[in-house]
Amino acid sequence: MNKYESVIIINPSVDEEGVKNLITKFTDLINTDGKVEKVTELGKKKLAYEVKKNKEAYYVVINFEAKPTLIAELERNYRITDDVIKFIVIKEEE
Repeated sequence: MNKYESVIIINPSVDEEGVKNLITKFTDLINTDGKVEKVTELGKKKLAYEVKKNKEAYYVVINFEAKPTLIAELERNYRITDDVIKFIVIKEEE
């Protein structure tokens, strides 16, 4: 299994409970075929540029181990979740 880091930028209009639900949804998906090592909630931050008419957003960083096949499914879930504005998944070098 490879190590990955995923940064998710969530719509600022989502309440704190909604953010927790999204984090749980994504960590449960990762845990089906991998292992979440750490979830860091960075809170609301100002965006460098406007994204989907938002000037700020809620940032979450997830560090995890998974098989490469899981990444496509995870990114698909990010795309179909309306509250996720942007995301990136990076493979960490050993």
